Amino acid sequence: MRKTQRFSFRKIYPLTLQSSLTRPRPFKAYSFVPFSPLAMLDPTILTIGGIVLGIAIIERILERWGVVDLADQFAKVMRFILPVSFYSALFYFFATFIL
Repeated sequence: MRKTQRFSFRKIYPLTLQSSLTRPRPFKAYSFVPFSPLAMLDPTILTIGGIVLGIAIIERILERWGVVDLADQFAKVMRFILPVSFYSALFYFFATFIL
């Protein structure tokens, strides 16, 4: 049967490590506080919003003029364009304004 060797804790971990633990560790902190509502006035986001709003106004005008078939085609296109433009503008906003 073999003998078990014993090591003291101080022998394995020298006391010099304790001094290195007292230094502050650098870390990066991110905050959403600097976001301002004025940041949404970016020309790209305003252009995307203007295009979508223009298409919606054209659709309503076509409905009032009685061209319902063409207005339905615009409505089908807008069902795809609205979510895609919203999520792309949201992605663009967070991708460009996070420091």
